[in-house]
Amino acid sequence: MALSEQKVRNDKSENTENEVLVKVSHIKKYFPIKGGVLKRTIGHIKAVDDVSLEVKKGETLGVVGESGSGKSTLGRVILRLLEPTEGEIIFENNNISHLSNRKLRDYRKNMQIVFQDPFASLNSKMSVGELIEEPLLVQTSQTKTERRKKAINLLEKVGLRESDRSKYPHEFSGGQRQRISIARALALNPKFIICDEPVSALDVSIQAQVLNLMADLQDEFNLTYLFIAHDLSVVKHICDRVAVMYLGRIAEIAPKKSLYDNPLHPYTQALLSSVPSTDVRHRREKIHLTGDLPSPASPPSGCVFRTRCPQVHDRCSVERPELTDMGDGHYVACHLYD
Repeated sequence: MALSEQKVRNDKSENTENEVLVKVSHIKKYFPIKGGVLKRTIGHIKAVDDVSLEVKKGETLGVVGESGSGKSTLGRVILRLLEPTEGEIIFENNNISHLSNRKLRDYRKNMQIVFQDPFASLNSKMSVGELIEEPLLVQTSQTKTERRKKAINLLEKVGLRESDRSKYPHEFSGGQRQRISIARALALNPKFIICDEPVSALDVSIQAQVLNLMADLQDEFNLTYLFIAHDLSVVKHICDRVAVMYLGRIAEIAPKKSLYDNPLHPYTQALLSSVPSTDVRHRREKIHLTGDLPSPASPPSGCVFRTRCPQVHDRCSVERPELTDMGDGHYVACHLYD
């Protein structure tokens, strides 16, 4: 059954007054390019280039964009799996941008990640029970019996059985492995989970099941998600707000309904025009972008989207657009709306 035919729960109201759980300000992540005999730094890949956003408690913020736009890098920087080049990461009003690994350890209990490929992220030499219990062994003082009970409970929460605890990752399907990854992420009762394209490697029918599971778990455990994806139909079902990234920068961010009903940025309009629709009355006109995604090692001056934008004008090449408040939580970085 296609995803659009599945019932994906999304009962959360788009409440913009919720308390902020995670805030990133002017985050940059540059990777050095080495060259020459002495391997000196001759340039930088600007994977994330001055990104600021907030994630409110209990919401699901989607981050979308083409491959190479910096979505996954942003997620890893927020968790400090990658060190930020510049900027601040605020978690529960505490600046964790430059904490030592020792001091960061307490925060890691509340910040987890579910990766895109569950087979690669699960140690094939460990049983399912060991995989789920490992965070408890490292971060808590629970006894072996308590860890075992917790693992069994989490397996049942994600739709698996107690007998699966002794099995190994290769004995499960892709959807079941992702359920195991979700159970492991929940082991420490986190408040914030980054979902890095968690369903993109799964069959469409399985995608809906996993999305429904994630929605149920969010309600039960009071979770906050940062949901990274490139499939806009998936994002529409699971997210409350959506941030659109292009070449390491935020092009537009808005509540889901506002973004899908009234996309403002030419890049967002092009992305949404590519989503298949069965509604012939509201089918969007196809927008074809010319050219390839520029290299993040040498992004265009001014607006990074100008080399592919159908509405480009002279100002776009010399001045970088900043996010402009269009009202009701809708922000866009485009000179058309200055």
